[in-house]
Amino acid sequence: MKEYITRSADETEALAAQLAKELAQGCVIGFLGDLGAGKTAFTRGFVKGLGIDAEVSSPTFAICNDYRSDDKRVLHYDMYRIDGWDDLYSVGFFDAVESGAYILCEWSENIFGALPDDAVIIKIEKLGENERKFQILKKSDFKI
Repeated sequence: MKEYITRSADETEALAAQLAKELAQGCVIGFLGDLGAGKTAFTRGFVKGLGIDAEVSSPTFAICNDYRSDDKRVLHYDMYRIDGWDDLYSVGFFDAVESGAYILCEWSENIFGALPDDAVIIKIEKLGENERKFQILKKSDFKI
C-alpha cells in the first residue's frame, strides 16, 4: 500500500498526473471516498497526466464520460446509481474493461465484485477543508 497526503486540489491533480505515468494502459481504478473527497479532481489530474486535453467533469448524470487523445482513452464512470450486473452491462462497463482504455470508477464500492482482480483501489479520506489522504492498494489487498 502507498499513502499520500495532499493539501490542495492542485496537489491532488499533481499526484494523479504522476500516477497516470506509472500505470499501464487498460488499468482499472476504483475510487472509495465520500462526496467531495476529490475523486473528480484526481481524475482531472490523471487525464492531464496522460496528455489528454479535456474538460473533466463529474459523470453523475451521464454515468460515463469519455476522454481521448490520439493514442489514449479514459472512461470515467460514476457507479452511484448502478444497481447490479444488468446495469453494468447496460452502461457498457464490461466492454470498456476489455477495450484497453483506462477505467476510473467513482463509487466503486457499488460494483466491487465486478472490478478485475488486478484493479487499483484508491481510498480517499478528507482530513480537513483541503487536505486529503490517498491510500493506493490492489483490489486483492482490500476488503470491503
